[in-house]
Parts: sequence; C-alpha cells; structure tokens
Amino acid sequence: MKRIATWVFYCIGVLAIAYLALYAYAAFTGRDLQPGDPIHIFRKPDAPDYS
Repeated sequence: MKRIATWVFYCIGVLAIAYLALYAYAAFTGRDLQPGDPIHIFRKPDAPDYS
C-alpha cells in the first residue's frame, strides 16, 4: 500500500510540474491560453487549415 501511495504522489508531482511548464511556456511566448483552445506548439504558420 505504501508503494502505491508513493507512485500516486510521484504522478501528482509530475502532473503539477507539467502544468507549471505549460504555464511558463505560455507566459514567455506571449500566448494567451484559454480553456478549450488547442495547443499548437509544433504547427507551422503556413500549414493548411483542414478544419
């Protein structure tokens, strides 16, 4: 049981660090992230829009 609790704690920590990294990326690139907006990190600006 202690081992499962340790892994859950680590997973929550990884999710928190990933969220902070995404927030830092948005803050330093000047993008305004809104809930529901798709994240286009690797999209080329001249790529065609298929939607």
